[in-house]
Amino acid sequence: MSLRPEHLPNFPWDALAPFHDRAATHPDGPVILAAGTPVDPTPDFIREALSLASDSPGYPATSGSLELREAVVRWFARRRGVTGLTVEAVLPTIGSKEFVAWLPALLGIGEGDAVVIPRLAYPTYEVGVTLAGATALATDDVESWSRRGDVKLVWVNSPSNPTGAILGRAELAQIVSAARGIGAIVASDECYAEFPWIEPWLTGGVPSILDPAVGEGSHEGLLAASSLSKRSNCAGYRAAFVAGDVGLVSRMLEVRRHVGMMMPGPVQTAAVVALGDDTHLESQRAVYGRRRAVLASALEAAGCTIEHSEAGLYLWATRGEGCWETVAWLAEKGIVVAPGDFYGAAGEQYIRVALTATDERIESAANRLSGRR
Repeated sequence: MSLRPEHLPNFPWDALAPFHDRAATHPDGPVILAAGTPVDPTPDFIREALSLASDSPGYPATSGSLELREAVVRWFARRRGVTGLTVEAVLPTIGSKEFVAWLPALLGIGEGDAVVIPRLAYPTYEVGVTLAGATALATDDVESWSRRGDVKLVWVNSPSNPTGAILGRAELAQIVSAARGIGAIVASDECYAEFPWIEPWLTGGVPSILDPAVGEGSHEGLLAASSLSKRSNCAGYRAAFVAGDVGLVSRMLEVRRHVGMMMPGPVQTAAVVALGDDTHLESQRAVYGRRRAVLASALEAAGCTIEHSEAGLYLWATRGEGCWETVAWLAEKGIVVAPGDFYGAAGEQYIRVALTATDERIESAANRLSGRR
């Protein structure tokens, strides 16, 4: 297929422009809770590492430095309970959105192939399928695709963006078993895994697709993607990585070398120190936890019901009406949120409310929802 711009959907956030304009008329200014863009400072020690590595006249390795890949392996073991990874099974990416958009093409998936994406999903999953010329199947029903010979890739997103729902080990194992049965690859977007809010995930951690209990001790046909954007306030660094099946990683590396998909060297250095430190993550998690409590309480008091939202940086809420009605209702209060139908037809009565605003803006939103101003 010869790809042209008209083959791609409109960039969904452009549709929010009128609601941004309406919210901007509020006397205290708008509260933007639509996008998950971190607003808190990048920790000083990460910035210092970036600065010290800024003399970088040569090209970085597409495969990533050995130090970075070792740091990823240690992080997976320490934070995600993943064992058996080697540095050859790790590959840095230029942010995780890039990886989501290009994975089908990097794997050679194309016309006549099908890719399973979650029923409610960040739009980039479908965009990546379109770019590759394949067909997207939006479903959470394993039975519906488990006997299809044309399914080549199955996307998992846990914790989910937008809903915050988490798939347990048994659910992940079912997906892996079904995919292996038809020769499909499973790719898991796990960028929000370090922000659980409820039990049992608070104490046991959010399981990875690479968890030994999920794949029966094997990473064959499995890929897990993560990012420093949210955990370390490094969205501007475009620092992310994928790990898993060493053969799949090798295939992707060869293509990425040809097209110059390289994480900048100074960013690789900064990523090493970010991955090695848990203290800044826990501090940031506490900040989001406080913001989450304030927003959740205010939304519920204003008549919203919050569903799922077990992890991540969003609240998935409904007033039992069309999502655009709720978006307009909040815009009148000077608050901008994302409509649920950005993520699929199943989100038509929901909104996604981001926690990524300053404490002052979160408090302002809560006051407006309560009618105090």
